[in-house]
This record gives sequence, structure tokens and C-alpha cells, in this order.
Amino acid sequence: MRQRNRISRRLALQLASNGFGYTAFSALAAEEAKRGPHFAAKAKNVIFLFMPGGVSHMESFDPKPKLAQLDGQAAKLNNYVAGPKRKFLRPLWGFRQYGQSGIAVSDLFPHTAQLSDRLAVIRSMKSEFPLHARGNIFFHTGKNVGGFPSMGSWVTYGLGSENRNLPGYVLLRDTYVPPGGIENFSNGFLPATHQATHIRDEGDPVANIKPADADGRVQRAKLDALLAQDREYLRSSNGGDAVESAIANYEMAYRMQSLVPDVLDMSKEPASVQKLYGLDSEDKAKRLYGLQCLRARRLVEAGVRFVEVTCPNLVGMNGTWDQHDHLKRDHERNAFVTDQAVAGLLRDLEGRGLLGETLVLWAGEFGRTPDTGNGDGRDHHPFCFSIWLAGGGVKGGTVYGETDELGDQVVRDVVTIHDLHATMLHLLGLDHERLTYRFGGREQRLTDVHGRVVHAVRA
Repeated sequence: MRQRNRISRRLALQLASNGFGYTAFSALAAEEAKRGPHFAAKAKNVIFLFMPGGVSHMESFDPKPKLAQLDGQAAKLNNYVAGPKRKFLRPLWGFRQYGQSGIAVSDLFPHTAQLSDRLAVIRSMKSEFPLHARGNIFFHTGKNVGGFPSMGSWVTYGLGSENRNLPGYVLLRDTYVPPGGIENFSNGFLPATHQATHIRDEGDPVANIKPADADGRVQRAKLDALLAQDREYLRSSNGGDAVESAIANYEMAYRMQSLVPDVLDMSKEPASVQKLYGLDSEDKAKRLYGLQCLRARRLVEAGVRFVEVTCPNLVGMNGTWDQHDHLKRDHERNAFVTDQAVAGLLRDLEGRGLLGETLVLWAGEFGRTPDTGNGDGRDHHPFCFSIWLAGGGVKGGTVYGETDELGDQVVRDVVTIHDLHATMLHLLGLDHERLTYRFGGREQRLTDVHGRVVHAVRA
């Protein structure tokens, strides 16, 4: 989907006579008009609930009773942490079947389990990297190194924005940034207008969103002076997209000042909705995560195209779910903080008629080993793990893919990260092979030269 203009934006700025602000708006509007889905879309928006660290699949959505039989016995698995002292570890939670679909869900997630008929669980995910930073970047960008656009950036590039006063890609997080850093959420080589806008859970949600000048006319005059300098720089240099994106971002920030506080104002939500997300909890982390999930609903309702919510950092710097030891204690803590808000989000979206057009993705970067080296933890396992999708054209009550009886390897219907990206784009009406951007001498895309749509999870 390359943008081909008869006249460059730089030349348009030089020739314009209607004022710089109007010209910038016209150029951006023209870009939006050229974008859109390739075919009829099932979903309009995405909410990605990122669970960094590696959730244990055999203790969440992939039951493995065989491990209970082998508990404590010597494990001889062909993986990167193989060793003579490793032993199999039984699943630390039981599983029950829920709903008409009978999907088995761990007791670790009692709230999400009640909504199993809305979920499409993929048990056959496979990554390529057992390291957090590379795994996170790979999951977000389809590449194992930084400098490439995040999937949120690709979605906004392909579809544009539904609300000109809000960014198309928003990241809801706490003070912690998962391994891989901001490269997980970068626009890469795409214009900077497609990078994630960070909204924090405490304090001022957006840095510098409050105007320093009490008189709005003073601030507008300062911004106009800055834009005039940028225009002159464009005329006298080869500033290109970087300067034009900066100009667009200045204007976006100006417009956001009035709308962002209103969208994030939870006082407008009734007590019953706040309780649904766990905002009445005595646990601070649970309240803050619930707040971010509620904000995610409000943002997609206001037209934000892609919203990512990261799990708060509760137990370590390598990701919330990275339990090499104390797995039972810490997985239980993580689920307590997140499970109610996640289920509340699905219920709230459904009750407002938004779930059908909002694709919800729950996932981490990889899974965990069926064996242990210390008796109470599991290690990184990229060879198979579980995620789920809901809403946005997804076939609820579905289980796709299968792992072996130990949860060690995929034995049926492997789904790669590129396959997941292709499927997500397809549900949004985008052909992953046609969504391209010219960079480095070739047409780049989120799925690189890989990816297939997993049609079995489509409604």
C-alpha cells in the first residue's frame, strides 16, 4: 500500500497560500482518504492485552494431565534448558470445562473461564526466540531486532484514524516498560505519526498534556511560531517525513489537550461499571490494571484504532509472568491482578455492542517448560504456548491446534507469530501481503515474506 502523490507534501507547503495549519490538515486528510481496508472488515479496532514474561500454557489454557503422572520423575526433553537434574512438574492448578463449547480453562482464571464461549483459544503458537527482549520485539514487529514498526503502527498506517483528535495507536502501561523497551511500540520506518502514545496509570496520564499557558491564545501563538519555523526548515532543507511528522504530532498534541482528559475521566462511569473492572479493589495493582482496561474500552469507543494494555510489573524486571521459581505464588498474584479486569472488559464491550467490531488479543511472548530445574518454577519455552482471541469476527468457543501430552511441542496446526499477524490484519480487512511500505530498497510488510491467515478461528 505505497502512497504515490502527484505532488510532494514539501512542495505543497511551499505553494500553499491558505495558512500552514490548514495545509497540514489538508495533506493529512488526503493521506487518510487514500487508506482503508482491502476488503470487508470484521473488526474496526484492536485491544491487545499483553502479558509479558511467558504465561505457563499448561497452567492456563492447555491442560496436561500426563504431567501429573510424571511429577518428580527425571525429564529428558530436547530443549535449550535440558539437563540431567531436571524433573517433570505437575500442573499447579486444576482445569474445568466451561460453557456450551466445553473449553477447558485453568482455575487460575475463574473470571475469564466464564466467558469461554467468546474465546478462540490457540494452543499451538510457536515463537523463535527464548529470550524476553527478542521474543517481545518479534511478537510486536515480526522481526527479532529493533527499528521496525510495531503491529499497532502497521494497523494505523493501513487504516488511518477514526478520530482526528486522538492518536491511532495508544499504549496503556505503568512505569515499567517490558524487555525490548520502546522498540516494541515503535513506528520504525513508518512516519512518526504512527508511533504509540503512552498513557500511564498514575499521575498525569500523558506527559505534558496540560498547557503551560492559562490563556489558550498564547499557546496557539507559540505553536504557530514553532510551525512557521518548521515550515521554513522544510523549504531550506531535506527534512522530509521526519519534520512533517513532527508538525502533525504538534497539531495532534494540541487537539488532544481538550479530548484526552474527557476520554480518560472515570467519574463519568457508573459505580457498577467500575466494580466490573475491579476498581473497587483494596489491591492497588488490581485497581490500576482495571483502570487501564476501562480506559481501553473508552478509547476504542472514541475511535482509537489500536490500544495495547501491558500487565503491571509485579514480580521482576523480565516480565510479570517470568516465574523461574515461585511459580504458584506469582502466577496466582498476576492472575488476581488481571483476570477480573480482562473479563470485565469483554463483558463491557459486549454489553455496549462493541465486541463484534473490536478484536481482543490476550498473549505473552512464549510459554514455559513442562519440567523444572528447581522444583517450583518453569523456564522459557518458545516451542509452544497458548493465546486467545475474542470479538471482531472471531469464532467463539473454539480451540485451535494441539500440543503433545507433555506440552512440549506442537503436534497439530502450528501457528507462527507471522500467522497471527496475518490473521489479525485479515479480520481488520487488510491483506498482509498488500499492506507494504517502501524502505531499504524493497516493499516491507509486517509479516515479511511469511504468514498465513488462520481461517479456522474466523466466525
